[in-house]
Amino acid sequence: MYNEFNQNETQRVGRIEVVCGSMFSGKTEELLRRLRRANFAKQKIEIFKPAIDVRYSQEAVVSHDKNSIHSTPVEHSSNIMLLSSDVEVVGIDEAQFFDMGLVDVCQALADQGVRVIVAGLDMDFKRNPFGPMPNLCAVADDVTKVHAICVDCGSLANQTFRLVDNDKQVVLGESEKYKPLCRRCYLQSMAIEK
Repeated sequence: MYNEFNQNETQRVGRIEVVCGSMFSGKTEELLRRLRRANFAKQKIEIFKPAIDVRYSQEAVVSHDKNSIHSTPVEHSSNIMLLSSDVEVVGIDEAQFFDMGLVDVCQALADQGVRVIVAGLDMDFKRNPFGPMPNLCAVADDVTKVHAICVDCGSLANQTFRLVDNDKQVVLGESEKYKPLCRRCYLQSMAIEK
């Protein structure tokens, strides 16, 4: 009985943690905070980001505050499985840019005892669910929704408003192309735009 208890106690329990919200809400900062804590605890970590995200760096996950951590850029979610052997914690930034297979990858990693921390936009600039994020929120063990501050009125913001005229869902950019708005200011800005 004693040996059986100890054996079960040392087995890793996997989980999926999702950090979501609008642009400028601190999603990547929260991802980096959790990964640094895991690293401090001497857990083996691996961080991934979509290869298309080269805004700040080709190989680092970088927050808007310029905090960063080395990462591995990947073209497809299946690459994450191939590059995640013998790790305890996997971090994934900008998850909305990945293919829908990311959900199965995260599930498989968690089922193998890996702690998976995913950060991404839950909605695009039209307020539609973005990429695999809604499905990741559904299967997650824990979802943290973070908020920005509305740049127009100072309220909590959970909408991302696009400042440039481009209807494509994915347009990489920062404050020159996007701003965080509350629901009221988003609707007002949309009405002015029309």
